[in-house]
Amino acid sequence: MRAVPDESPAGAGCFLSVFSDGASRGNPGPAGIGGLARNAAGEIVLEVWEYLGETTNNVAEYYALIRILEESAKLGCDSVKVHTDSQLVANQVVGSFKVKSQALRPLVARVRALLDAYRTVQVDYIPREKNIECDRLANRGINEGLAGLREPILEKGERSLF
Repeated sequence: MRAVPDESPAGAGCFLSVFSDGASRGNPGPAGIGGLARNAAGEIVLEVWEYLGETTNNVAEYYALIRILEESAKLGCDSVKVHTDSQLVANQVVGSFKVKSQALRPLVARVRALLDAYRTVQVDYIPREKNIECDRLANRGINEGLAGLREPILEKGERSLF
């Protein structure tokens, strides 16, 4: 994770755009997450990347959104626009799609709880080609994990649930 010092927005009226992407090499396979937050001027104020261990792409997509929302909450903004290249995540979070997978239900609930902290929220699906930076971060997480530079953030038993 990287925060840009002294440029982070804070306070009421503050707006963030958050972007997230999960990647899995195989389904399930080695997985990573990437996310970034931009302030109202479009400047990157936060980046996250992690190695999950072995899990599915859908789980990786949710963990990517959870991690960037957790870190973004520390910036103190009251409005957020979420951008994800997962149609499943975008539609499940807003309630357009039912959450059929028992394994995904707690992840959807966590995302919704994190979004409840904001005064205004918008969730948008974006095409993959508009989310290249987060894909790069997610793959960085996988590469660092496979190289032994990062420990998986999901416990072995937790990964096997998905």
